Amino acid sequence: MELIAATIHGIPLYDGDLEAEQNLPEAVVALKDLIAGCDGLMLFTPEYNNSIPGPFKNAIDWLSRPNSDAPRVFGGKPVAICGASPGGFGTLLAQTAWLPVLRTLQCDVWPGARLTVARANTLMDEQGRLADEATRTRLAQFVAGFAAYVQARSGASRSA
Repeated sequence: MELIAATIHGIPLYDGDLEAEQNLPEAVVALKDLIAGCDGLMLFTPEYNNSIPGPFKNAIDWLSRPNSDAPRVFGGKPVAICGASPGGFGTLLAQTAWLPVLRTLQCDVWPGARLTVARANTLMDEQGRLADEATRTRLAQFVAGFAAYVQARSGASRSA
């Protein structure tokens, strides 16, 4: 399995007029093509005000445009959701809020274990790396479980 880290940096606020005039921004096209070429997708979400972060939802909105291309990017794609937050619930509410969005996009949401990391700011070292061994183990198990799910579904080898 190959794990590819990607970012939503560079994706502007969604604007239907901009889309009509200029088509999709380059950052959107690049991320869409990356996701479309992968066999699975892991969303690492923060949580703001007990829900989906606006910038992340905005990126997904762009990635689903035009509607006719959404199946190429998301349709039937295995998706896992996980996240970390400084709060006590570790993105449980944000992960739950993602479910109707992913179902609308016809993703294959992994029914396996959730990974919620609470008080994440206390689990990092001075360089910002995950230092807590128990959380590292949980993360490794989560990734391995999702990889097995993706491979069972498609004989896959790449996840973004």
